[in-house]
Amino acid sequence: MAKTASAAAKKAVAKKPDKAAASRSAPGTKPVTAKKPSAAPVTSGNKARFTLYGMLGSGPTYTVGLMLSLARHPFSYIHVNLREGQHKQPDYLVKNRYGQVPALRDGQSYFVQSAAILQHLAETLGKFDGKTDLERNRIREWLFWQWDKLAIPVFRLRARARGLRQFGDEVRIMYDTEAKAALAALESELGRAEWIAAKRPTIADISVYGVLRYASEANIDLALYPNVMAWKRRLEALPGFGAPEQILPMESRLL
Repeated sequence: MAKTASAAAKKAVAKKPDKAAASRSAPGTKPVTAKKPSAAPVTSGNKARFTLYGMLGSGPTYTVGLMLSLARHPFSYIHVNLREGQHKQPDYLVKNRYGQVPALRDGQSYFVQSAAILQHLAETLGKFDGKTDLERNRIREWLFWQWDKLAIPVFRLRARARGLRQFGDEVRIMYDTEAKAALAALESELGRAEWIAAKRPTIADISVYGVLRYASEANIDLALYPNVMAWKRRLEALPGFGAPEQILPMESRLL
Protein backbone atom coordinates (compact mmCIF):
# COMPACT_ATOMS: atom_id res chain seq x y z
CA MET A 1 0.00 0.00 0.00
CA ALA A 2 2.86 2.37 0.93
CA LYS A 3 4.64 1.51 -2.30
CA THR A 4 1.51 2.35 -4.31
CA ALA A 5 1.19 5.81 -2.65
CA SER A 6 4.85 6.53 -3.18
CA ALA A 7 4.63 5.63 -6.83
CA ALA A 8 1.57 7.86 -7.29
CA ALA A 9 3.35 10.83 -5.71
CA LYS A 10 6.36 10.41 -8.01
CA LYS A 11 4.04 10.23 -10.99
CA ALA A 12 2.32 13.51 -9.98
CA VAL A 13 5.65 15.30 -9.63
CA ALA A 14 6.70 14.08 -13.06
CA LYS A 15 3.51 15.61 -14.57
CA LYS A 16 4.19 19.14 -13.15
CA PRO A 17 5.06 21.54 -15.98
CA ASP A 18 8.67 22.69 -16.21
CA LYS A 19 8.42 26.45 -15.44
CA ALA A 20 11.77 27.13 -17.02
CA ALA A 21 10.74 25.31 -20.18
CA ALA A 22 7.40 27.12 -20.24
CA SER A 23 9.17 30.48 -20.09
CA ARG A 24 11.39 29.57 -23.05
CA SER A 25 9.85 30.63 -26.34
CA ALA A 26 9.65 28.71 -29.53
CA PRO A 27 12.16 29.72 -32.20
CA GLY A 28 11.21 33.00 -33.88
CA THR A 29 8.85 34.18 -31.14
CA LYS A 30 9.34 36.76 -28.40
CA PRO A 31 9.58 35.52 -24.84
CA VAL A 32 6.41 35.87 -22.83
CA THR A 33 6.89 37.65 -19.52
CA ALA A 34 4.43 38.57 -16.85
CA LYS A 35 3.40 42.22 -17.00
CA LYS A 36 4.18 44.35 -13.98
CA PRO A 37 1.46 46.70 -12.76
CA SER A 38 2.16 50.15 -14.20
CA ALA A 39 2.90 52.95 -11.75
CA ALA A 40 0.46 55.82 -11.47
CA PRO A 41 1.40 58.57 -13.92
CA VAL A 42 3.26 61.46 -12.35
CA THR A 43 1.80 64.80 -13.38
CA SER A 44 3.16 68.25 -12.64
CA GLY A 45 -0.34 69.67 -12.92
CA ASN A 46 -1.73 68.45 -9.61
CA LYS A 47 -4.28 71.17 -8.91
CA ALA A 48 -4.43 70.40 -5.20
CA ARG A 49 -0.70 70.76 -4.62
CA PHE A 50 -0.02 74.51 -4.45
CA THR A 51 -1.87 77.38 -2.81
CA LEU A 52 -0.38 80.87 -3.09
CA TYR A 53 -1.24 83.45 -0.42
CA GLY A 54 -0.68 87.07 -1.39
CA MET A 55 -2.08 90.19 -3.03
CA LEU A 56 -2.16 91.59 -6.54
CA GLY A 57 -0.08 94.68 -5.76
CA SER A 58 2.76 92.70 -4.19
CA GLY A 59 5.84 92.30 -6.38
CA PRO A 60 7.10 89.22 -4.48
CA THR A 61 3.66 87.60 -4.78
CA TYR A 62 3.71 88.21 -8.53
CA THR A 63 7.21 86.72 -8.76
CA VAL A 64 6.02 83.41 -7.28
CA GLY A 65 2.85 83.45 -9.39
CA LEU A 66 4.95 84.10 -12.49
CA MET A 67 7.19 81.14 -11.67
CA LEU A 68 4.19 78.82 -11.34
CA SER A 69 2.69 80.18 -14.56
CA LEU A 70 5.93 79.76 -16.53
CA ALA A 71 6.27 76.25 -15.09
CA ARG A 72 2.70 75.64 -16.36
CA HIS A 73 1.57 74.45 -12.96
CA PRO A 74 -1.95 75.32 -11.71
CA PHE A 75 -2.37 76.77 -8.24
CA SER A 76 -5.07 78.01 -5.93
CA TYR A 77 -4.84 81.61 -4.78
CA ILE A 78 -5.87 83.18 -1.46
CA HIS A 79 -6.08 86.96 -1.38
CA VAL A 80 -4.56 88.42 1.81
CA ASN A 81 -5.93 91.90 2.55
CA LEU A 82 -2.96 93.85 3.92
CA ARG A 83 -5.00 97.02 4.43
CA GLU A 84 -7.23 95.15 6.86
CA GLY A 85 -4.24 93.55 8.58
CA GLN A 86 -5.02 89.97 7.59
CA HIS A 87 -1.28 89.26 7.31
CA LYS A 88 -0.89 89.91 11.06
CA GLN A 89 -3.71 87.63 12.20
CA PRO A 90 -2.86 84.41 14.09
CA ASP A 91 -4.29 82.13 11.40
CA TYR A 92 -1.99 83.68 8.79
CA LEU A 93 1.05 83.90 11.07
CA VAL A 94 0.89 80.11 11.30
CA LYS A 95 1.57 80.08 7.54
CA ASN A 96 4.09 82.95 7.46
CA ARG A 97 5.85 83.72 10.73
CA TYR A 98 7.02 87.08 9.39
CA GLY A 99 3.53 88.38 8.71
CA GLN A 100 4.33 89.10 5.05
CA VAL A 101 3.21 87.99 1.62
CA PRO A 102 3.68 85.73 -0.17
CA ALA A 103 3.35 82.34 1.44
CA LEU A 104 3.11 79.11 -0.54
CA ARG A 105 1.48 75.90 0.61
CA ASP A 106 2.99 72.83 -1.00
CA GLY A 107 1.05 69.82 0.24
CA GLN A 108 1.11 70.14 4.02
CA SER A 109 4.13 72.46 4.21
CA TYR A 110 4.36 76.25 3.98
CA PHE A 111 7.22 78.17 2.37
CA VAL A 112 7.92 81.90 2.74
CA GLN A 113 10.25 84.57 1.30
CA SER A 114 9.89 84.73 -2.48
CA ALA A 115 13.54 83.89 -3.28
CA ALA A 116 13.39 80.80 -1.07
CA ILE A 117 10.06 79.83 -2.62
CA LEU A 118 11.55 80.12 -6.11
CA GLN A 119 14.41 77.83 -5.13
CA HIS A 120 11.97 75.29 -3.68
CA LEU A 121 9.84 75.32 -6.83
CA ALA A 122 12.84 75.07 -9.15
CA GLU A 123 14.19 72.08 -7.24
CA THR A 124 10.90 70.21 -6.81
CA LEU A 125 9.46 70.91 -10.28
CA GLY A 126 12.81 70.58 -12.05
CA LYS A 127 12.25 73.78 -14.01
CA PHE A 128 14.24 77.02 -14.28
CA ASP A 129 16.95 75.57 -12.05
CA GLY A 130 20.69 75.28 -12.66
CA LYS A 131 22.04 72.13 -14.27
CA THR A 132 25.40 72.20 -12.52
CA ASP A 133 26.70 73.23 -9.10
CA LEU A 134 28.29 76.27 -10.72
CA GLU A 135 25.00 77.36 -12.30
CA ARG A 136 23.09 76.82 -9.08
CA ASN A 137 25.66 78.89 -7.21
CA ARG A 138 25.37 81.71 -9.76
CA ILE A 139 21.60 81.64 -9.39
CA ARG A 140 21.89 81.98 -5.61
CA GLU A 141 24.31 84.89 -6.02
CA TRP A 142 21.89 86.75 -8.25
CA LEU A 143 18.95 86.07 -5.93
CA PHE A 144 20.88 87.61 -3.04
CA TRP A 145 22.15 90.46 -5.22
CA GLN A 146 18.67 91.28 -6.43
CA TRP A 147 17.28 91.77 -2.93
CA ASP A 148 20.37 93.58 -1.70
CA LYS A 149 20.93 95.99 -4.60
CA LEU A 150 17.83 96.16 -6.80
CA ALA A 151 14.59 95.36 -4.99
CA ILE A 152 15.03 97.70 -2.02
CA PRO A 153 15.47 100.94 -3.99
CA VAL A 154 12.87 100.04 -6.65
CA PHE A 155 10.19 98.97 -4.19
CA ARG A 156 10.85 101.90 -1.81
CA LEU A 157 10.57 104.41 -4.66
CA ARG A 158 7.42 102.68 -5.87
CA ALA A 159 5.91 102.81 -2.37
CA ARG A 160 6.70 106.54 -2.13
CA ALA A 161 5.11 107.23 -5.52
CA ARG A 162 1.96 105.40 -4.36
CA GLY A 163 1.84 107.29 -1.09
CA LEU A 164 2.60 104.21 1.02
CA ARG A 165 5.94 105.55 2.30
CA GLN A 166 6.96 109.03 3.33
CA PHE A 167 10.52 110.32 2.87
CA GLY A 168 12.11 113.46 1.50
CA ASP A 169 14.01 114.22 -1.67
CA GLU A 170 17.38 113.42 -0.11
CA VAL A 171 16.32 109.83 0.57
CA ARG A 172 14.56 109.63 -2.79
CA ILE A 173 17.78 110.63 -4.57
CA MET A 174 19.71 108.03 -2.57
CA TYR A 175 17.35 105.24 -3.63
CA ASP A 176 17.31 106.48 -7.22
CA THR A 177 21.11 106.43 -7.31
CA GLU A 178 21.19 102.89 -5.88
CA ALA A 179 18.64 101.66 -8.43
CA LYS A 180 20.61 103.14 -11.33
CA ALA A 181 23.84 101.55 -10.06
CA ALA A 182 22.13 98.16 -9.89
CA LEU A 183 20.68 98.56 -13.38
CA ALA A 184 24.11 99.54 -14.73
CA ALA A 185 25.55 96.29 -13.33
CA LEU A 186 22.68 94.29 -14.83
CA GLU A 187 23.05 96.08 -18.17
CA SER A 188 26.72 95.13 -18.28
CA GLU A 189 26.00 91.48 -17.44
CA LEU A 190 23.29 91.20 -20.09
CA GLY A 191 25.66 92.67 -22.64
CA ARG A 192 27.62 89.41 -22.39
CA ALA A 193 24.78 86.88 -22.26
CA GLU A 194 21.08 86.58 -23.09
CA TRP A 195 20.14 85.34 -19.62
CA ILE A 196 21.38 86.29 -16.20
CA ALA A 197 22.81 83.14 -14.63
CA ALA A 198 22.88 80.48 -17.36
CA LYS A 199 22.46 79.95 -21.09
CA ARG A 200 18.71 79.64 -20.57
CA PRO A 201 16.16 81.35 -18.31
CA THR A 202 16.31 80.44 -14.62
CA ILE A 203 14.70 81.62 -11.40
CA ALA A 204 17.37 84.34 -11.32
CA ASP A 205 15.71 85.90 -14.37
CA ILE A 206 12.22 85.42 -12.92
CA SER A 207 13.24 87.01 -9.62
CA VAL A 208 14.86 90.07 -11.23
CA TYR A 209 11.95 90.48 -13.65
CA GLY A 210 9.54 90.41 -10.69
CA VAL A 211 11.20 93.63 -9.50
CA LEU A 212 11.75 95.40 -12.81
CA ARG A 213 8.14 94.84 -13.79
CA TYR A 214 7.38 97.72 -11.40
CA ALA A 215 10.24 100.04 -12.44
CA SER A 216 7.92 102.47 -14.23
CA GLU A 217 5.83 102.81 -11.05
CA ALA A 218 9.06 103.83 -9.29
CA ASN A 219 9.69 106.47 -12.00
CA ILE A 220 12.68 104.53 -13.35
CA ASP A 221 13.17 104.63 -17.12
CA LEU A 222 14.35 101.22 -18.35
CA ALA A 223 14.67 102.54 -21.90
CA LEU A 224 18.08 103.85 -20.83
CA TYR A 225 19.25 100.23 -20.56
CA PRO A 226 18.90 98.53 -23.99
CA ASN A 227 20.32 95.17 -22.90
CA VAL A 228 17.89 95.03 -20.00
CA MET A 229 15.01 95.93 -22.32
CA ALA A 230 15.99 93.17 -24.80
CA TRP A 231 16.21 90.63 -21.95
CA LYS A 232 12.84 91.78 -20.64
CA ARG A 233 11.25 91.16 -24.03
CA ARG A 234 12.81 87.67 -24.21
CA LEU A 235 11.33 86.73 -20.86
CA GLU A 236 7.92 88.13 -21.77
CA ALA A 237 7.94 85.92 -24.88
CA LEU A 238 8.29 82.70 -22.86
CA PRO A 239 5.30 80.31 -22.88
CA GLY A 240 3.19 80.80 -19.79
CA PHE A 241 4.20 84.42 -19.22
CA GLY A 242 1.54 86.73 -17.86
CA ALA A 243 1.26 90.22 -16.40
CA PRO A 244 0.34 90.54 -12.69
CA GLU A 245 -3.35 91.10 -13.43
CA GLN A 246 -3.38 88.02 -15.69
CA ILE A 247 -1.82 85.73 -13.10
CA LEU A 248 -3.16 87.07 -9.78
CA PRO A 249 -6.91 87.61 -9.40
CA MET A 250 -8.40 90.38 -7.30
CA GLU A 251 -10.11 87.79 -5.10
CA SER A 252 -9.38 84.29 -3.87
CA ARG A 253 -9.50 81.51 -6.45
CA LEU A 254 -9.67 77.84 -5.51
CA LEU A 255 -9.05 75.07 -8.02
